[in-house]
Parts: sequence; C-alpha cells; structure tokens
Amino acid sequence: MLVRDKVVVVTGAASGIGRALALRFAEEGATGVVVADLDEAGAAAVAKEIGPRAVAKRVDVASEPEVAALADTPFGPVDLFCSNAGIIGGHGLDAPAQEWSSLLAVNVMAHVYAARAVVPSMVARGGGYLLNTCSAAGLISCPGDAPYAVSKAAAVAFAEWVAIHYAHQGVKVSVLCPQGVQTAMLEHGIDTDHLTAKAVRASGEILDPADVAAAVVEGLAAERFHIFPHPEVAEYARRKAEDPDRWLAGMSQFVASLQP
Repeated sequence: MLVRDKVVVVTGAASGIGRALALRFAEEGATGVVVADLDEAGAAAVAKEIGPRAVAKRVDVASEPEVAALADTPFGPVDLFCSNAGIIGGHGLDAPAQEWSSLLAVNVMAHVYAARAVVPSMVARGGGYLLNTCSAAGLISCPGDAPYAVSKAAAVAFAEWVAIHYAHQGVKVSVLCPQGVQTAMLEHGIDTDHLTAKAVRASGEILDPADVAAAVVEGLAAERFHIFPHPEVAEYARRKAEDPDRWLAGMSQFVASLQP
C-alpha cells in the first residue's frame, strides 16, 4: 500500500497520531484526505494546513451512520480507511458500566462500522486497505485501565478476523500498535499521575506523533499486519506467546513496582 494517488480517511485526525497521519499521507501524495474528528474546528484546521486535497468532516465514531457517511468523499472511493479515533477510561474493577460501553463503542465498534462502510466497495473494486489503531495495549494489556485493555484487545481480534476473511478478496489490514506517544491523552495521564501513564513512561521512549506516522507509511508499504513504532513491543508479544505464565508474573511485578 503506497499512499500516493490514494483516497484516505483518517478518524481522530484533529490532533495527536491522527493529525500526524493526515499530514504525512498528504506529504506522501494522497489524492485526497478526509480529516474526520468529533472536534470539528480541529479537523478544519488540519484540513486547512493540508490544502485543497483535504476536507474536514465532523464524526462521532460511535455512530454507525456518521462513520458510513465518511465513505462518500469528494475525491472518489476510499482506498485506505484509518480507523484511528480512540478514548481512554482510567479505571479498573471500579469502572462504571457506562465507561465500558463508551470505550467498547469507540475503540471496537468504530472499527466494525468502518469495515462495513468500505469493505464491500473495496471488494467490488478489487482491493483496499484498513488501518486500525489498536495500541500496544491490544497485545500486551494496559496497567491501570481495564476497559482500555479489553477494548484494544478486541480491536486487534476484529482486525485479524477481517484479514482472515477478506485478504483473498484484495482487502488488506494493518493494526497500529504504538506504546508511548506524546499526545494530549498521555499528557493528561502524566498530569494526574495515573498508573497507566506511569507504566507508559517506565516502558520506553515516548515518540512524537510524526515518528508514528513515519512508521505507518513504512509498515503500509510492506503490508505488515502489525505495525510497531516501538520495536520492543514485538518482543514483549513474543514473550507473552511463548510463556504466558511467566509474562503474567512479570507484568504483575511491574505493576506492583509502580504503586506506592
């Protein structure tokens, strides 16, 4: 998947990783970039930064009709749909039911809605690509935030299912699984001294969103299912698969070391 001359949709594109993806795709020569976000003004600012090859759209990714509407672009059919929008909860067993519902809606069902919106057309045209932002948490859990860990793992599982069922029809899938990235979400966690943010800071380098976008372009060109801006995440996932009991014990010790 080379982005040049492609039509791309990016959700959660007003800031952070989504903004970096939209800008980088434009730099790579995309025919058109749909900059979609709940923050309409933020999306408009990013689209203005890109220029006439971009259009801003307000979208609530928890709404299937709104996600489906993104497939109708002024540039033509969607070649690459980047389902990037995501939210974090911050609670463990004390997470209220509404928090579980909200995270599952945004972090899982939004990917389902995106696939429903574009996969049939991609199959009919002989191919297309889905990029789902699933976080390293989707593979190696998330200290301090149960709904986030579970929803991101479900997002990875859904992407695997789509790849299994549609690869032979030309539809490719990648999951973006970064660890620490300098975003407003992480900054808020650091400011509040949340366990999740402490775990992220203790786990490795905090990347700039532009570095993540560069890794995405390289990963898409190679058509890898897993895109790891932090290469160490691949090693963590390997260790988990080889010896789950040892991995769980190590994660438990890690979490204990972060708590008073």
